[in-house]
Amino acid sequence: QVRLVESGGGLVHPGGSLRLSCTASGWSYYAIGWFRQAPGKEREGVSSIRTSDGTTTYADAVKGRFTMTRDNARNTVYLQMNSLKPEDTAVYYCAADLNGASWNSPLDYGEFDYWGQGAQVTVSS
Repeated sequence: QVRLVESGGGLVHPGGSLRLSCTASGWSYYAIGWFRQAPGKEREGVSSIRTSDGTTTYADAVKGRFTMTRDNARNTVYLQMNSLKPEDTAVYYCAADLNGASWNSPLDYGEFDYWGQGAQVTVSS
């Protein structure tokens, strides 16, 4: 059974940092992605990592501030979020692509098969 569990959300002041974790179990994955959804907005891709070689992709809105890494031994990926802004406030989800559907569109949430429960990130003073 495929299972993804996120942790690490919370409340942080603007300019602060948070690290999200996503532990995946039950299968091997082509890619793991982070997505977010703010109230009243469409879900959007934040970053993704290809598990075979660690290739990462970032949305323009987070480039230079967010870093996605992986620990294969722990089946865990991380999203280090620095210089957080109020507009980063959202529920963050990790998701898994099992079969490579995301190879040409690594931030397209429609290409990811399995989803975690989400972690709330709130950036506010």
